[in-house]
Amino acid sequence: MTSLSRKKQTQKRHKRLRRFLVGTKSRPRLSVFRSNNHIYAQVIDDQAQATICAASTMDKELKDSKNKSTSNCESSIAVGTLLAQRAIKEGINEVVFDRGGKIYHGRIKALAEAARNAGLKF
Repeated sequence: MTSLSRKKQTQKRHKRLRRFLVGTKSRPRLSVFRSNNHIYAQVIDDQAQATICAASTMDKELKDSKNKSTSNCESSIAVGTLLAQRAIKEGINEVVFDRGGKIYHGRIKALAEAARNAGLKF
């Protein structure tokens, strides 16, 4: 029996989770992607197949901040807060959280809690 690589394990978990996580117009899906250097988050309406709003550590608003590193919890908190502000501006208050097959820990958890504190309901 061969063991799966870490990437394949994450993809398998994400595929299994996506069976139950569906974003609608009234309650879209907050999808998070974490790489080694950056973190990206989108609010997606799966029925219309459209991204409503997005935020990442690559945004100009966050690049100008005094935080140099983009791969730590502080930058994830900034992304979560920015995404929540953009979603509320679009009229979205409730979302379904899609952690992308990653463990709810560290940067993923920091982003989720920051979005909650900024006003989004999960």
